Amino acid sequence: MELKNLITFTQVAELGSFTKAADQLGYSQSTISFQIKQLEEELGCLLFERINHTITLTERGRELVSYAHQIRALTDEFKDNLEKEQECNGHIHIVTPDSVCDEMINASYVDFHRKFPSISIKFTTADTSVMFDMLDHNEADVIITLDTHSYQKDYIIAKEEPLSAHFVANSKSKFAGARNLSIQDIINEPFVLTEYGQGYRRVFDKELAKRSLEITPVLEIGRTDIITSLIAQSDMISFLPDFVTKEMVEAGTLCYLDICDINVDIWKQLIYHKNKWMSKSLKTFIEYVKTLEFSK
Repeated sequence: MELKNLITFTQVAELGSFTKAADQLGYSQSTISFQIKQLEEELGCLLFERINHTITLTERGRELVSYAHQIRALTDEFKDNLEKEQECNGHIHIVTPDSVCDEMINASYVDFHRKFPSISIKFTTADTSVMFDMLDHNEADVIITLDTHSYQKDYIIAKEEPLSAHFVANSKSKFAGARNLSIQDIINEPFVLTEYGQGYRRVFDKELAKRSLEITPVLEIGRTDIITSLIAQSDMISFLPDFVTKEMVEAGTLCYLDICDINVDIWKQLIYHKNKWMSKSLKTFIEYVKTLEFSK
């Protein structure tokens, strides 16, 4: 069995397309088709179903993905040992919400770069549904979500934690220090929130809808640093994860409001696709994130 045919197979499986795999590997589409056909003939089974220009893995194809990854991992391990590489090289594309991107860059990127200077990182921000679509099309290596708890058999959850979140206001707000407030007490106050339908904002709106309530914010913006800055200068209120507001609350600039009748379940999850080829650089990044305090 030729290793190059297995590599081609994993690329086609990840990308779901002979054409995209050809572009990725620098082959012609006819070469890709020939290599897959050669592999199928050698194994004596069909690896892909081809219907109306759409390809899907067969049951045997899905089995082979796992074995192919193991073979490639062992091959890479052998090469690493043979060449005695001291540095980990590679490029990683990470997709996160704005707030997570800001947090990771400000709190962790310099340390990561110092430890692994030969790994380059691209950060992209997106909504949760877009993130999963990017994983499905191999346009992202790994995603970090702030949303409801997600589990699907096609994805691997490398790390997860529930997050606490609060309604937050200026420390001089009329609601500061008040106990046992109701959502009705603040529902008509000026709110500044992240964009409608995205991540934890969507989860928040669902909880309000259960109570037949809705908030129309005076401003919607994805940048949580701008939101906290505006709240600190005004009578506006927001709803944000604690890792975004913790420092300003501890500094006495902002305060958490004691709203007792609404609970929003938010999870932070580090996820990659089960068929994703785990390069050494990607493994390194995931292991690094596992060592971090996820909800600072």
